[in-house]
Amino acid sequence: MQDTENIVIPGGDGAEDSVGHKIKWTGFVETTLVDFFSAYKLEKLQVEDGNGNKAKLSVTKDNGIKIELSSISII
Repeated sequence: MQDTENIVIPGGDGAEDSVGHKIKWTGFVETTLVDFFSAYKLEKLQVEDGNGNKAKLSVTKDNGIKIELSSISII
């Protein structure tokens, strides 16, 4: 059994980038989260923002990064 640790990463819906622009969930996942995933050389990562948006990242056989996104939109 692996130990799991909760790591808080700023971002998600309504988050701001370094210039102060709002970024969306997909933008956060494809930039900030991918950078974190790569920097720590993780093999798998699951993230949920508390608003129903989820992302799963995993390393592929050819060392690429596979991203699975699910999101909720309320209109």
